[in-house]
Amino acid sequence: MMDSILRQHPVTPLHRAHISELEKKLVLEVLESGHLGGDGPFTKCCTTEIQRLMPQSKVFLVQSCTAALEMAALLADLKPGDEVIMPSYTFVSTANAFVLRGARPVFVDIRPDTLNLDENLLEAAITPKTKVIVPVHYAGIGCNMQAINTIARDYHLLVIEDAAQGFDAFYQGKPLGTLGSMGAFSFHETKNLTSGEGGLLAINHPEYIERAQIIRDKGTNRTQFIEGVVDKYTWVDVGSSYAPSELTAALMFAQIQRRGEILEKRKVLWERYQEGFRELVTAGKVAAPYIPREFTSNYHIFYLILADIETRATVQKALRTAGYSASFHYSPLHSSSYGLKVGTASGSLPQTLRVARGLLRLPLFVGLGLEQVDEVIDIVYGVLGTSDHL
Repeated sequence: MMDSILRQHPVTPLHRAHISELEKKLVLEVLESGHLGGDGPFTKCCTTEIQRLMPQSKVFLVQSCTAALEMAALLADLKPGDEVIMPSYTFVSTANAFVLRGARPVFVDIRPDTLNLDENLLEAAITPKTKVIVPVHYAGIGCNMQAINTIARDYHLLVIEDAAQGFDAFYQGKPLGTLGSMGAFSFHETKNLTSGEGGLLAINHPEYIERAQIIRDKGTNRTQFIEGVVDKYTWVDVGSSYAPSELTAALMFAQIQRRGEILEKRKVLWERYQEGFRELVTAGKVAAPYIPREFTSNYHIFYLILADIETRATVQKALRTAGYSASFHYSPLHSSSYGLKVGTASGSLPQTLRVARGLLRLPLFVGLGLEQVDEVIDIVYGVLGTSDHL
């Protein structure tokens, strides 16, 4: 039955989780142990391993990046009417986490080069109601955190990094997600390292650690009880069930062990795309990812920005005909039906609209062959380039 289902989907996908024998072995260990719930040995091992990679932070394994952002919004102690600055070009969870607390998203435009929150537009969006800035690190390439943190300090604002796509990427040698007050990461199926679903909250200011643990423990002081600090645990704050299952943690632990291998293979594919499209970029027919000198990417996404929707549709159709998936990404939140209801845009956001019309993601995953990358490149040149390339 499974073989027949898989045969119905012959198109090369945008992404595919890379699962080895280690993942299968550890998941089987969990199933055989009978301990499937949260905060078991694999959750502890996985947390310890990630903590080693982020020694400046206190990390909490959670069910998703959405859960991590919701925890961060609770820790920010937002009140109805408070304002949270974020890009419009992002996934809906970035906004939902704060809207759930009654806050109002204020959408700011993105930079034309990195597609990240434009730090030069931040101050114009700040009002007396502003409480938080949420930079989103797009495609594994970070925001200008030095400038963002300077503005946040000047205006006494929290910085909550949406690093859903930023695990194993760095700014000035420091991991993305560890540079603001808190950072939220995703281990969704579409990410470089995956546990199917799954996420991480990094707490970078110690004053939030104790409450973060309580919120993650459904609003109870259960951890203090386990550590012998109190003789029983009870309900002490708001919270929810944010801990992942042991199956999720086992998958994540295996992926963390293999992070170097996965990153290197993605880099080879990403750089093949980058070199292959250099002629089109130089000619101004497309734009491609740009990595500023102070950043180290994790090679999460390779995209092209095409001239308009019609050109993008033509390229997408040509790729699909040849058996390759290609997709646009976000629809701007500020112009969505709910975004218009609960948020406000700071300016007309021309770069957001330009990218939303023209961006096309290309297949990138471990297991994709270099010959397939070359074929994708040739197809794009066949639509936009010259026959000299082919």
